[in-house]
Amino acid sequence: MTSSDKPGNASDAAPAAPTSVAALDWASASADPQYRAAVVDLLGALAYGELAAFERLAEDAKLAPTLEDKAELAKMASAEFHHFERLRDRLAEIGEEPTRAMEPFVGAYDGFHKQTAPSDWLEGLVKAYVGDSIASDFYREVAARLDSDTRGLVLAVLDDTGHGGFAVEKVRAAIDADPRVGGRLALWARRLMGEALSQSQRVVADRDALSTMLVGGVADGFDLAEVGRMFSRITEAHTKRMAALGLAA
Repeated sequence: MTSSDKPGNASDAAPAAPTSVAALDWASASADPQYRAAVVDLLGALAYGELAAFERLAEDAKLAPTLEDKAELAKMASAEFHHFERLRDRLAEIGEEPTRAMEPFVGAYDGFHKQTAPSDWLEGLVKAYVGDSIASDFYREVAARLDSDTRGLVLAVLDDTGHGGFAVEKVRAAIDADPRVGGRLALWARRLMGEALSQSQRVVADRDALSTMLVGGVADGFDLAEVGRMFSRITEAHTKRMAALGLAA
């Protein structure tokens, strides 16, 4: 994931204070089977997301206009795969089969990537910057409600891989060279935002443990009003990122 130090990180908007679950470690919190199921889902979704990000960045490298750009994307892809390995290993450590934990999320991620296949290098950069950042913002919001061990892991794998600054630099340079590019990329980014939110809502609706965590049924999860505020913060962060790219939201 790639949003930790980018403009408009949703965490800048001060999500709700951590709840009592955040004061527990995994051994204590996981005694609740529903909480455990929600965390397994969360780690499975994150793990497949990181694996998909690795594959996408490696594929995007083929569109890179220079060898320097190819090398930069390869480095970022390597970082994403390392994040995947950490999540995979954690699932195994807590007694869960990683592939089984990831499988429920394959369709949603693959569907998103199929619907949003970039047509060129610049669209690929915007997709990574916008799409990954929306996902990272969502997971950061959820992390505030997790036990200390799981929260630490989730925040660690959301560390910036450098893609944010790289994308901003390249996209802004392209717009400076040809201002017409900005309009096309702005429309593309709006489409990405819509698809990302649609897929995330579908995933949550399909996974009872995750949806229960979000609306407050697992320990101290979000209430419905807080869910609305959370998505408002994510949307606000998206608008700031668009501005950083030099695009209209």
